[in-house]
Amino acid sequence: VETDLPARLDRLHWGRFHTLVIAALGITWILDGLEVTLAGTLAGALKESPVLRFSNADVGFATSAYLLGAVIGAVGFGWLTDRLGRKKLFFLTLAVYLTATGATALTWDVWSFAAMRFLTGAGIGGEYTAINSTIQELVPARYRGFTDLVVNGSFWLGAAAGALGSIVVLDPAVIHPEYGWRLAFLIGAALGLLILLMRMWIPESPRWLMTHGRLAEAEAIVAGIERQVAGHTGRATDDLPTVRLRVRRYTPLSAVAEALLVRHRDRALIGLVLMVAQAFFFNAVFFTYALVLTDFYDVPIGTVGWYILPFAVGNFLGPLLLGRLFDTLGRRPMIAFTYAASGILLTVSGVLFLQAQITVVQQTMAWSAVFFFASAAASAAYLTVSETFPLEIRALTIAVFYALGTGIGGVAGPWLFGALIDSGSRASVFAGYLFGAALMVAAAAVHWRFGVAAERRSLEDVARPLTAVD
Repeated sequence: VETDLPARLDRLHWGRFHTLVIAALGITWILDGLEVTLAGTLAGALKESPVLRFSNADVGFATSAYLLGAVIGAVGFGWLTDRLGRKKLFFLTLAVYLTATGATALTWDVWSFAAMRFLTGAGIGGEYTAINSTIQELVPARYRGFTDLVVNGSFWLGAAAGALGSIVVLDPAVIHPEYGWRLAFLIGAALGLLILLMRMWIPESPRWLMTHGRLAEAEAIVAGIERQVAGHTGRATDDLPTVRLRVRRYTPLSAVAEALLVRHRDRALIGLVLMVAQAFFFNAVFFTYALVLTDFYDVPIGTVGWYILPFAVGNFLGPLLLGRLFDTLGRRPMIAFTYAASGILLTVSGVLFLQAQITVVQQTMAWSAVFFFASAAASAAYLTVSETFPLEIRALTIAVFYALGTGIGGVAGPWLFGALIDSGSRASVFAGYLFGAALMVAAAAVHWRFGVAAERRSLEDVARPLTAVD
């Protein structure tokens, strides 16, 4: 097939269609932020539950189960997303999520709780791959960096909502302690049902359709988008660049391996380093945030949410305020800067924590400043692994690097920090912070050396499709 559909999508200005796509699909990250924050702020309630009676190690184990589920779900659902289409999978993954998170409210011990958290993570992991690929393939190239960073950064709007919600559900004057944490998970399931309805009108990705030979369907969808955004279709123009593709039903795994290990080996190294560093940095620190507050600063369980709120705000403002610079100054300098700044600032705040020179409020403000940059850096990691690899393997590539990053850096992080916090030693916790900071600075150096200038370029220009024909 030969078509100008990608160029027609990229030349559009921002319209109501794009806003609705971001609202219906990007809300996934808000949901994930809600999930993660509830799990973190509910740690104390799970430890005090007459039924569960979790230890810090149990909390870390359940968190690692969630992340392990996200890893496996991302790979499995990512593979299906490239084979079956974006739209089918973002319905399926959301169904898995809402069923499992609702079932979490009915658990009775650490094993049943961890099993449901595993399935919840699988749904969220699958969402990452289906949603990231869909958004990038529908948003015009000149908006792609800012949009992707803000969407990924919206995780922290969910985190803020989770923090506020925890203040209510953990207040024994409002609801019995044994039922508060259960209600929190049921709320997540109810939100999932609402999102299912929001996604009904979103079309399949025209880019995915064209690679599978369904050009008439792709043409109809693009024409509809053009009418909504520009008031006319692009059929009359004949001066747009085209792509020529050889159609095939699916991409064999041998071609995926060749693309990642041979053709784009440098990009694969970048993606792996960025994802591992940010996964360890975020998951190790944030998933045990509540434990640090309660164990080292004697913050009451019911008020942990108040300290997470400014932390979440700083995390959202980072991508929001820095996002446009990734499209103007460029990916390479901004990614290197945000990663390096995150590592350096965490080291400084870690020294102050080690020496017990700051109060809990000052510690919260310091972490908020650190993660202002770290949130933009982490969002840019997802942007990098999704835009710098060929169209036919985009969802699976996102899944592979998310899985490797989360598996290496994320699953081990919460368990390790849970053990370090249990030791009661500030020096042990500081050593963990120092390791996370070193990973971020190393990732900054790698991206500065090998980074790809993908700003304002079409996806097909950044990474030539595997089936492209000269």
